[in-house]
Amino acid sequence: MIDIEQPVVRRILDSLPVGTALDAACGTGRHTTYLHELGHDVVGVDASPDMLAQARKRLPDGEFHKADLHRLPLADNTVDSVVCALALTHVPELAPVLAEFARVLRPGGHLVISDAHLLASYLRPTLARRPGPDGRPSLLAEYHRPLSAYLAAALPLGFQVRHCEEPRRPHHSLDTAPDPLPTYVSWDLLHWCPEASAVALDDSPIVAIWHFQLDGSPKA
Repeated sequence: MIDIEQPVVRRILDSLPVGTALDAACGTGRHTTYLHELGHDVVGVDASPDMLAQARKRLPDGEFHKADLHRLPLADNTVDSVVCALALTHVPELAPVLAEFARVLRPGGHLVISDAHLLASYLRPTLARRPGPDGRPSLLAEYHRPLSAYLAAALPLGFQVRHCEEPRRPHHSLDTAPDPLPTYVSWDLLHWCPEASAVALDDSPIVAIWHFQLDGSPKA
């Protein structure tokens, strides 16, 4: 999913004016580092200390904070761009998080979101994580949403849509072997006719990518 998402997100980031950028749920800092290379003053925020440790290794001079997306450690109107990549699928409600993004953005600021596509929930199951304290494997909560859910959360906050894209897996012809599927898919069809099921998956978007811009009017 990262291989498909990253080039599209970076193409959008390349078009943004240089300023102060927040990488929300920065993970290992892959977008934080790229924003820094583009000349932005960057801030990375993540709830996982392990992820932040990896991000600091990648960008030792970067500014990173352990925080939840619902309570960003930034003042109002302090950043020009926010990036949130492949993270909102783990948030129960979009509106409170997008409200935080709107709060920290300056008027006219940009918001770039990538997220797992709704169709991904139909094409593959959520994989079990390593066993927890009780010895049983756990599942990380995922909330797959239609595209309308992002509009319903963003538009009332003053965000305007600049771009929306739904990248797909690279297409393969029937004469070439498809790439291995990234996860186990619990379809009987996959085992009966793997070539046909792989082609079906090729034709389905797996990521949704949004570029929003906040209304340029001064905030009340």
